[in-house]
Amino acid sequence: MGDEKRSNPAKRVAALVGGGLVLLVGIALLVLPGPGLLLVLAGLLILANEFPAVEKYVDPVQDRAMKAAEDSVSSPLRIAGSVLAGLALIAAGVVWGLFPDLPLGGWPTGSSLMLSGVVLLALLVYSYRRVQVRRAAAR
Repeated sequence: MGDEKRSNPAKRVAALVGGGLVLLVGIALLVLPGPGLLLVLAGLLILANEFPAVEKYVDPVQDRAMKAAEDSVSSPLRIAGSVLAGLALIAAGVVWGLFPDLPLGGWPTGSSLMLSGVVLLALLVYSYRRVQVRRAAAR
């Protein structure tokens, strides 16, 4: 079955383009506001599905992404900071959407900021629940 997967050039090109784009956006979001490490992981997973040589990079990135997620909920202060950051991204998105005269103003920029804030808050909830389950299992 693995040979069938590799023999479909259209699927390989789609994985290369899609996974490559997600990976590049993730790399950009490592320094910009947004879930960069998560998108880097998603891009690698897409690529690894069609290109087995990429699989060796998935585990280290996944480990680091999960560690970062757990660190983000390690204390009430960090949780509060993460929630404030998510809400600030959403608010900034609304401002950028409503005021197109701002640099890169308009709804394309605003909606991407709002999406980043929502994803951050969703990841925060996911991370918190994951840590709580681990703590309960450790007891």
